[in-house]
Amino acid sequence: MIITKTPLRISIAGGGLDVPAWYTKHGGMWISAAIDQYVYITVYRTSFFPYIHLKYAENETVKKVDDIKHDIIRETLRLYEIDNHIEIVSHSDIPSGTGLGSSGSFGVGLVKALSPDYSIETIAETATYIQMDLLKHPIGKQDQYIAAYGGIYVFEVDINGRVEANRLQTDYKTLNDHLVMFYTGVKRDANEVLRSQWYHSTTQGVSMQPDASTSVWEDIGKLGYMAKNALENNDFFLYGKLMNEHWEEKKKTSPLMTNPKIDEWYNLALENGAIGGKLVGAGGGGFLLFVTNDREKLINAMPIQHLPFRFSVEGTRILYEDKDIY
Repeated sequence: MIITKTPLRISIAGGGLDVPAWYTKHGGMWISAAIDQYVYITVYRTSFFPYIHLKYAENETVKKVDDIKHDIIRETLRLYEIDNHIEIVSHSDIPSGTGLGSSGSFGVGLVKALSPDYSIETIAETATYIQMDLLKHPIGKQDQYIAAYGGIYVFEVDINGRVEANRLQTDYKTLNDHLVMFYTGVKRDANEVLRSQWYHSTTQGVSMQPDASTSVWEDIGKLGYMAKNALENNDFFLYGKLMNEHWEEKKKTSPLMTNPKIDEWYNLALENGAIGGKLVGAGGGGFLLFVTNDREKLINAMPIQHLPFRFSVEGTRILYEDKDIY
């Protein structure tokens, strides 16, 4: 038996530039932070149970890998050539579909459980390969990499998809103290939002939109580097202003990015101490993240659930391993 613990994440800057539709032409940079909300994966192998038994939001007991409904589990077990005698159970501190990268963390935690001796980079890339290449999810590398690494990292990707990871040099505690997050109560399909940003349907299938949003994404990239500089100088007021600019640009990328209620909450936050903010993740719902110099005023003013959080220094890790059984 083996149990893994893998952090969820918030996006700090440059969100959206981790998708191949962009980085294969331009490269990309983004900053992500792991937080103290987690996905737990338990893997149990035994010769006495001849089936595949899965417990997540649903329960599955199947005889063949092909019959598994959970796509990440199905393709991961195929990759590892595991077809029976296994039980996989998952728990999460936060519901899926809320913008904190739960699918990426789930995939990373499962790879860690099946390959506990893999390097951090190999775990991240394996989970990314499963979701992007095998499953063809219209996602990027952000969620898998920060779930594997933990902490706060600046990730840069070249046109060939090679990722370089460097810790962000900033005052972690003070940054954490300036950030406040609220749950909108709106769950959404991140894949649907991402498709609306980057892809359109054709008679031949799905293809990248023909440079429709190139200037917007270029601006988001520039804002990402400006935010990096602001954070490295511990200028959190400037970072908040840049986050606000980022949100204004991000709203241009898809009609699914926001809705009138989210806009109402966002404007209320700006009237009550927020310097800037955005929806975390692909957009469309989930969590609103704000930068503020007055936490209490902002928290007291907002009519939606406040989620306290701290940064998680560690990435995916083993909580328990019974080598006599596993």
